[in-house]
Amino acid sequence: MKRRDLLAGLGGLAVAPGLAKAQILNLAPTPIVPGAGDILVSLETSLGPIVIALKARQAPLTTANFLQYVDKKLYDGASFWRSAKSKSPVDYGLIEGGLQSDPAKVLPPVAHEPTTQTGLRHVDGTVSLARRAPGTGDSDFFVCVGEAPYLDANPAAEGDNLGFAAFGQVIKGMEVVHKILNLPTPGKATNPVMEGQMLDPVVPIVTARRI
Repeated sequence: MKRRDLLAGLGGLAVAPGLAKAQILNLAPTPIVPGAGDILVSLETSLGPIVIALKARQAPLTTANFLQYVDKKLYDGASFWRSAKSKSPVDYGLIEGGLQSDPAKVLPPVAHEPTTQTGLRHVDGTVSLARRAPGTGDSDFFVCVGEAPYLDANPAAEGDNLGFAAFGQVIKGMEVVHKILNLPTPGKATNPVMEGQMLDPVVPIVTARRI
């Protein structure tokens, strides 16, 4: 499977053993606190707030791109529109949100910041920029549920091995992320590889603000 198709292929992924064990035992997650230099943003959704710590020091370009949408209020009225969930009985996958390439609102794409450059990783609650080819990411982003190391850059892999640009971490509201992940996905997919992953109805992002 090519790297650009990985997001679409989550339906059949196996759950990481450590994650499965923790969720089956209903263990409390380790509290996440902002790091030095982090910028906090609250996404107010129709299901509740999701607070993200943006890693401005580690991923300055991707963070600045996201903040453009926040500060221009372009995410107001956007939505979480996709839920890609594993078939496993425990929650694992991702939710995707943004403007879905709305030509009236999407800004120019940002240069790609791979995890080999930033030192960030795709773990539970990581916020990362969606893309096609490297350097095509703009408004759309996703939140990981469970560890997803296959989304990190991997120089040893074949083909497009630059992974996705992680740039934030959910520090509050993962219960909202889980709610979205478990919503029905009967929506029509314009991309066939996303069939069965489109939320209908979508989950509105009412506002997105720095806090």
